[in-house]
Amino acid sequence: MAITYKDAGVDVAAGNKAVSLMKRHAQSTFDDNVLTGLGSFGAMYDNGDSVLVSGTDGVGTKLKAAFVMDKHDTIGIDCVAMCANDIICHGAKPMFFLDYLATGKLDPLVAEKVVSGVANGCRQSGCSLVGGETAEMPGFYNEGEYDIAGFCVGSVDKDKLVTGHNIKAGDVLIGLGSSGIHSNGFSLVRAVVPMETSSLSQYVDAFGKTIGEEILTPTKIYVKTMLNLFDNFDIKGVAHMTGGGFFENIPRIFPKGIGAKIDLNSWDMPPIFDYLVKEAKLSTKEAYSTFNMGLGMILAVDRENANDVLFAARDLGENAFVIGETVKGSGVELCG
Repeated sequence: MAITYKDAGVDVAAGNKAVSLMKRHAQSTFDDNVLTGLGSFGAMYDNGDSVLVSGTDGVGTKLKAAFVMDKHDTIGIDCVAMCANDIICHGAKPMFFLDYLATGKLDPLVAEKVVSGVANGCRQSGCSLVGGETAEMPGFYNEGEYDIAGFCVGSVDKDKLVTGHNIKAGDVLIGLGSSGIHSNGFSLVRAVVPMETSSLSQYVDAFGKTIGEEILTPTKIYVKTMLNLFDNFDIKGVAHMTGGGFFENIPRIFPKGIGAKIDLNSWDMPPIFDYLVKEAKLSTKEAYSTFNMGLGMILAVDRENANDVLFAARDLGENAFVIGETVKGSGVELCG
């Protein structure tokens, strides 16, 4: 029997409804400097000649694997990545980061390991960890558990802001390979892989490591690659492949009347996704609505620049692939 994301306890439709209901309250606070109407991964605020772009996120239930494996030094990288990768979609260079760590009973050594990961992620992103909050709340969290969230702010010159507004039919889509699951879809992962030592310690030949080591692989941070590409090419739009997978994230960067056609045979998919799809008996639609399926970022570029961008990304160490094109219409069509 197939397992869906909703079966695993995550109702995407309810999440979208909640956002819709909350939006009017947020909008009631806006001043004239808030930039709206953009399919944005980060929140944008007019700062004169520049735009401040900010993002906030957590790591989600990937934390469960960290608790079971007693491995806490990479979770902070995930937290930074989820925020920094969002704001770099708009061309904004991350400037500073703050974290929030909450637990029932503070273990200083665990906290130090978590924050060492945050600092590692900040170094990878080229931003400063300027502060944060550690909250100890007895009785609120189970023993040995915690939650972490972060907040990142970046800046971009107004004339270099990337919004996707000029994407047109016939543009080329380039995917940058992911390091694995990253930090989305873990409620479904947990429905397939029990968060127990016996399950997470199983060695899988296809992974070349244990299941636990594979799923705790930290989220790849694309900031330095993207800043280099922005400096040298006209990148029209960038989608960070997070919650909602292909069907929700790619259309966020398109103007009205533009859709995407994706060639499913055009990139190398890490074996973890084949494993999860098989074990959960996922349909293609469900898989590509939940996971990044091996692509962490998707870039839209003019056809005449596509090969140059592709090879430049590879020279920067990325597994980069031409994965499809934009078309007249809407939504995402998976082919192959």
